Amino acid sequence: MKKNRIQYQSFCVAIVSLSTLLASCASYNNSAFSSQLRHSNCNQQNVYSYKESELPPPLHQLSIDSLLQNKISKKSLNIANAIGILDPLTRYARAKEDISSASVEHKLDMVSLRLDIFQKINNASLIVSAVSSEMDCEEERTSQIANFLEGKQSNLESKLTISAIVIGAAGAIATGGTINNQKVSNSIGIGTGVAEATLGLLMLFNKRKIEFYHERNALEDVWLGSTTSSNFPPFIWYYLNYADPNDSAGKSVRLQIIEKWKNFGQIDEDDDEQVLDKLYFGKGGKYNADQLNNRADMYDQLESHINLLKQELMALSLEIERL
Repeated sequence: MKKNRIQYQSFCVAIVSLSTLLASCASYNNSAFSSQLRHSNCNQQNVYSYKESELPPPLHQLSIDSLLQNKISKKSLNIANAIGILDPLTRYARAKEDISSASVEHKLDMVSLRLDIFQKINNASLIVSAVSSEMDCEEERTSQIANFLEGKQSNLESKLTISAIVIGAAGAIATGGTINNQKVSNSIGIGTGVAEATLGLLMLFNKRKIEFYHERNALEDVWLGSTTSSNFPPFIWYYLNYADPNDSAGKSVRLQIIEKWKNFGQIDEDDDEQVLDKLYFGKGGKYNADQLNNRADMYDQLESHINLLKQELMALSLEIERL
């Protein structure tokens, strides 16, 4: 009897130890990075404020010089319109046509036009880099928190697995004939089974959440498609939203991005509205690791499309060089 009592007590100690282990895993102190969860330093005070009238007019509504239409592609003309160089570009193209009989003053004007055009292209490239860097920073910030959560989940899962092994072994020893009292042996067997099932459920539902906020949300602007944006300067917002109504197959870059989100299952319009409006396209809330990774991927896709503007600007530069 004394031996049975000692074994039973040993089993109880194992259960108590497990409870202590799980209690130590149940919570963590996030005060060290609470600022990162609530505030972002990705934007350096570049809050854009402009009216719809300050956006470039749609290209299809403009009367483009025939010389420019013949020498510059439609895509490059749209970029030129976005960054506000259509007028100087038209005058430069005309000046190039008359270069053979041009006066010195005429040639100087042409040089001045060229410098103005390429300076605006360079400035636009810098703005694209600045906006892209903010998107990349937000992606990294979100991924970092997701990795933190996944690490906590992985750590807990390892501890639960070890605990299940310990309980299973303890139960097997206790019920394997070492305890003569049948009632005690049965009780330990039942307790072991319940404990292992509980551990299995804990591993199955091991999905932690963390409060993550984003007062400045570029994804919200892309999703809602408002007339102006505080996250994107006018020419980038024009680029993201422009679609030629004469092109039946054409879609704006913004709609292409949303379409990709839906096609890859990142956004499901059947989801709870709170998930869409508050988490991804609102000010934030409680995210799990999968949702954070999904948000980071959405920022990555947005960043990629904005970076493509650099290619558009380079193509425009090359076409101007060939005038």
